[in-house]
Amino acid sequence: MKKVIMGALLLSFSASYAQNYTPGGYQSNFSSTYSVNSLGGDHAVFGVKSENSGRALKYDEIIGSPYYTTEFQTAKVVENFDKVPVRYNSYKDEVEFQKEGKPLVLPKEDTYSRIEIASPKSTLVLVKTNDDLDGYFFELVNGKNKLYKKVKTKFNDAVPAANSYASDKAAFFKNLDPVYYIQTAEYGFIKKPKKLKDILDFFPAKKEAIETYAKSNDIKFNKEENLVKLVSFLNE
Repeated sequence: MKKVIMGALLLSFSASYAQNYTPGGYQSNFSSTYSVNSLGGDHAVFGVKSENSGRALKYDEIIGSPYYTTEFQTAKVVENFDKVPVRYNSYKDEVEFQKEGKPLVLPKEDTYSRIEIASPKSTLVLVKTNDDLDGYFFELVNGKNKLYKKVKTKFNDAVPAANSYASDKAAFFKNLDPVYYIQTAEYGFIKKPKKLKDILDFFPAKKEAIETYAKSNDIKFNKEENLVKLVSFLNE
């Protein structure tokens, strides 16, 4: 295991302090720090600022969850360290890990850009798409052409009752429909492909072969398993 350092700056709404960490417990002279929003306390209970109520809401006060999976899962952060407990915050697009029982945030750097989760098996990759989805994607197909899935969660603020006859509406998290990107070997990203023509424009030399494959396999662009099949075919 390499000695690599990761800083974490735990911020509360009233105070802040900084410590340098790595998931494996190593420390070095690296001095950068990384932000984690906290609502106070030793264990950094994360939350969201409610604009309507004017106060911070802890996650357990909000219906639903900002996490792809609420439990921490064992993962390998490639080329750096193994067996790190992690979970993906799909609301903030952050990967959290545990250090001495405290959740901290993995820096968004190339050094930590590939997180391989052991069970259930999945891989998170930091992808620079230069748009509003820039950040972590789940890698569904690897190879010269790659298929990525973006998972996002939206925060819906609490809404106070309009009058005495109405009821307050609680704040809640809502999982949005996943978005798929294909990263081609030569021509960059095919973003949010909706129809076969979106693919053919990037692979003119394989046009007939792709059309034949898509027709014979009844490829539907709104089905993840079909996109996995198609991109795997593109890599043959």
